Amino acid sequence: MAAGDEYGGTLEGASILVIDDEPGMRHFLTKILEPRVKRVAQAASPAEATKLLDEAHFDVVVLDNVMPGKTGLEWVVEQRRKGFYADTVLITAYADLETAIAALRAGVSDFVLKPFRANQILGAVSRTLDRKNLRRDNTLLRRELHGGAAVQMLGKSEVLAKVRGMLSRLAPVPTPVLFTGASGTGKELAARQLHQMSDRADNPFVAVNCAAITPDRIVPELFGAVEGNETLQPGLFLLADGGTLFLDEVAQMPEQLQAALLRVLEDQRIRPEGAEREIPLNLRFLFATNANLPKAVEEGRFRADLYHRMNVVEVAMPPLKDRSDDIVELAAMFMRQFSTALGMPALRLDAETLLKLRRYDWPGNVRELRNLIERSVILGSLPEAFAGHGTVDGPRAIEDLELVTQRHMLHILDLSGGNRAEAARRLGVSRKTVDRKLAAWAAEGLDIEVL
Repeated sequence: MAAGDEYGGTLEGASILVIDDEPGMRHFLTKILEPRVKRVAQAASPAEATKLLDEAHFDVVVLDNVMPGKTGLEWVVEQRRKGFYADTVLITAYADLETAIAALRAGVSDFVLKPFRANQILGAVSRTLDRKNLRRDNTLLRRELHGGAAVQMLGKSEVLAKVRGMLSRLAPVPTPVLFTGASGTGKELAARQLHQMSDRADNPFVAVNCAAITPDRIVPELFGAVEGNETLQPGLFLLADGGTLFLDEVAQMPEQLQAALLRVLEDQRIRPEGAEREIPLNLRFLFATNANLPKAVEEGRFRADLYHRMNVVEVAMPPLKDRSDDIVELAAMFMRQFSTALGMPALRLDAETLLKLRRYDWPGNVRELRNLIERSVILGSLPEAFAGHGTVDGPRAIEDLELVTQRHMLHILDLSGGNRAEAARRLGVSRKTVDRKLAAWAAEGLDIEVL
């Protein structure tokens, strides 16, 4: 099979490290992965693997748990303390809950149970890379961190403040929550913040896009399955135990999953495919959709009982056009981040550009704004529709422009720690211009709020 087969193109650019003390197993794993990924390296022991990690970065590490001298889990725990952040697929012969919990605490991404087939290894690596890419999509929005762990939505608009207030009320309770809103409004980001505000913050947050898994695989992916040799392949429910499971695009759940999920919500227990007993869970369930679920229920495409069980509390995420007060702050953040990440000069966001950004409707919401800034940094200029030319027509436009200028200047001044010279440098204006503007606004008696 090629890299673009059923496991997707995410394998193509991946670098994999295989760790196993058995030469035959190392060569077998390498033979499976090498034709599909960018690079495969082998290590015969944890010590040899440590040296390889000092020399190069690997997207995924596939390692055996039982090795002479040190188990795979012990090695992962040791390496985490040293700053090892690669996603890990653990090969193990044991499917007991203790091993699963230890693996979760160690940050293991997936299990492959012995004996296994080639497609199980490929599936585990592919799933791990897919989840890695989902996390990457949210990285640029994870700002204002506290202690390196918290996640906060950026913006000070009234509508966003209401969302934050709702999250604060929901954080202490285990109630299911349904996040609704158009694509790109930050539903997963809000779910992550709710998780970080809860007492589950130190446990896993597992995000699953229901539309990204084929209908015939979604049940074993979530619930797990007992293979032919009666060993359990844990699913995401078990791997997320003790934490939060976020199911996105729930409107696209297949019918069989809807029925099974209803039982899980009611009983907090799962029965993996082929298993004879149920496994208790401790999970917070969060859901998201950009579809009209009441209409789907009315048309018979979604179970009414599941909808009402999911929709105990609904959090409606506002579109960006209703958060115009946040656009200046978001645009400045994206500009800084993409400039740093891509190693390219930041573009000047002058007052006219910021006014045009605020006036645009943003049908793609925050994701569209982010993409626009990224594309502009790469190309070296903003699109003509947003570029500043130093002129604005109409008295209302001039009034709005002054307001945008004021908010932007105060925001940059705040980022500069009150240092006017540094703020002037970031704004691309003289220190006298900053002093003059601040003096004028103070003379007008404006209640200036530092952003």
